[in-house]
Amino acid sequence: MRKFLYIAVCQLVGAAGGWATQTHVKDWYPTLKKPWFNPPNWLFGPVWVLLYLLMGLAGARTGHDPLCFLLFSAQLILNGLWSFCFFAWRRPALALLDIASLWILIAACVHCFAAVDPVAARLFWPYWAWVSFATLLNFEIWRLNR
Repeated sequence: MRKFLYIAVCQLVGAAGGWATQTHVKDWYPTLKKPWFNPPNWLFGPVWVLLYLLMGLAGARTGHDPLCFLLFSAQLILNGLWSFCFFAWRRPALALLDIASLWILIAACVHCFAAVDPVAARLFWPYWAWVSFATLLNFEIWRLNR
């Protein structure tokens, strides 16, 4: 039951972010200059569904630890907020601040998780890698469009 709850909450955060994205990805986002390594739009949805699944599994394995739970919750809030900063509010600079803070919280989660459940820490590695890439992408979009 715990796994289902954590996965469901993560997927709901993803759905909220998807809603914020979908409302603006077709009108504003295409007008932005993007770097050569910008992936196709269709890739983001499937990647995030998988990442939210892995995040939920990691959270379920470590949620009994108060610090892990706090870090997990904080990073999940920043994760969901990014789509609103970038797409709904059209503020790439604010989104960059959000995602840089998210990256730090993911690192803290990996460190905390490793002490409680090393498998949970490894479940966060793909997420950390994708957010690293997304941070670079966000930076380049901000730089090219300022």
